[in-house]
Amino acid sequence: MIAHIYAAEARAELTKLIRLPAYAIPTLVFPVAFYIFFGLVMPQPNGPEAARYLLGSFGAFGTIGAALFGFGVGIAMERGQGWLAVKRASPMPPSAYVVAKVCGSLVAAGITATLLFAVAAFAGHVTLQAAQWASLAAILIFGALPFCAIGLAIGMLVRPNSAAAVVNLVYLPLSFCAGLWVPISQLPHGLRSFAPFLPTYHLGQMALGAVGFGGGSFLGHVAALAGWTFAGLAVAVWTLSRDEGRLYG
Repeated sequence: MIAHIYAAEARAELTKLIRLPAYAIPTLVFPVAFYIFFGLVMPQPNGPEAARYLLGSFGAFGTIGAALFGFGVGIAMERGQGWLAVKRASPMPPSAYVVAKVCGSLVAAGITATLLFAVAAFAGHVTLQAAQWASLAAILIFGALPFCAIGLAIGMLVRPNSAAAVVNLVYLPLSFCAGLWVPISQLPHGLRSFAPFLPTYHLGQMALGAVGFGGGSFLGHVAALAGWTFAGLAVAVWTLSRDEGRLYG
């Protein structure tokens, strides 16, 4: 019975995402469009190598967007509409709502990765070993989890009308400063020193490592992302407790 509730909530979440082009376009199309422009259209000194590098970096960029927009904007809007309060008042386990959002973000990340892989292989002539394709796919899909937690914190903190703007203020600068648009070696020294403190940097390095670039310890990147995950969840729990105090205190 409980499993059926979780499955039904996840199915409803995926159906909703399909019917919302305002979510699908920026999360699915933009990373692919950026990859085509920067990796294939713009002249690069090392064409195939640059296309391979940008596959990892823009793959991470797409994963982050899927999670932040799915959680940050989605939860803020539903909280403002009162839908979140209805969900909490229903017999449904509260975790089913979050799990459904996570499923939606993971599916969106998987679709983005698939589109990028197709473009990179057929238009960018990127060649990777089967293990590299599989490793990159796993990193890009499950790498959404820390950003789901961060998006959850944003969605619980901000007002619905400002959610999209706040997510973009987090998403775009942190992606640039982490070297997801241009190689981090080309960034100013101050940004290069600051990048390791950003969650976007660690996912980017993991993705780049899967395609033969990147640096640092894989486990170190995982530990850093785990820390950001717990931080995001802690902020979300604190915000939820604060809201309950205002409603029922």
